[in-house]
Amino acid sequence: MSQDEYRRDVLPGHADFQLPRPAPVQRVNGKRPIPERTPPAPAARERATEDAADVWDRRVADGLAFLRRRLAGAYEVDEFGFDPELTDTVFQPILKLLYRDWFRTEVLGIENVPADGGGLVVGNHSGTLALDALMLTVAMRDKHPAERHLRLLGADLVFRMPVMSELARAAGATVACNPDAERLMTSGQLVGVFPEGFKGIGKRFSERYKLQRFGRGGFVSAALRTGTPIIPVAIVGAEEIYPILADVKPLARLLGIPYFPVTPTFPLLGPLGLVPLPSKWLIQFCEPIPTAHLTEFADDPLVVYNLADQVRETIQATLHELLEKRPDAFGP
Repeated sequence: MSQDEYRRDVLPGHADFQLPRPAPVQRVNGKRPIPERTPPAPAARERATEDAADVWDRRVADGLAFLRRRLAGAYEVDEFGFDPELTDTVFQPILKLLYRDWFRTEVLGIENVPADGGGLVVGNHSGTLALDALMLTVAMRDKHPAERHLRLLGADLVFRMPVMSELARAAGATVACNPDAERLMTSGQLVGVFPEGFKGIGKRFSERYKLQRFGRGGFVSAALRTGTPIIPVAIVGAEEIYPILADVKPLARLLGIPYFPVTPTFPLLGPLGLVPLPSKWLIQFCEPIPTAHLTEFADDPLVVYNLADQVRETIQATLHELLEKRPDAFGP
């Protein structure tokens, strides 16, 4: 139907009605012109720039305020030398780079850790250097709803080293002895202990994820005396960061250290050999074991040994389960 017929037959009385005609396409050299894109509104760009500037302004202001407090001595430490502000402002952000980006750590069962009050967290130890203990403190601070601090018990060797001793105490660690552990738990703190000690972190790669002996169970008697729950924790991933192929015992005795490890990268690559391999980590907190009903048996060797064995078996069984969940040690 033509336009004239449409006006005559369909739209009678509207002889002057004209159908809209499409505007002719303007061409340049026989080609359609590229439509111009509207740039972002200047106000939106300015707001984004101002927001980014505000973030950096706050960071600089917070950093200057932190330095001012440190220089003025306006901060608190407890009787063990623990400095919460330094830990949360300096230590934890550095460790989180390893925890989140390098080791891609996943945490399971954090609900098994009490929201308040004392507790004894008992874990397996491995990895040549005690990075598993440090990652455990980050997991507790990062995943626990109450963002609790974990107070580690360290070996005497740590506190005999001039710089390491001050750093360890500022981060909340103290010497691995029952009196200190009991004082911390009585005051409502979470205490972390690794009963395998140097036997755990210094074992060879061929013995990975096989728990070593737990000693005489001193950690159990400390929990019994204070009536605090014991929370077993299994850590998978630390065994692969520095796989120990051999231990040069004569050199270790000469240097006064428990072992001198030979790994695929150390001492072959020198200082670069200290960079941990990026293994995938899984940390699982198991159900707590109550001890409040056993306080009168704190000095009973049989009760202490049986409870320590129960903790050890729980961790070992959980390690096997986690290894099945993580088929690839360096997977995503």
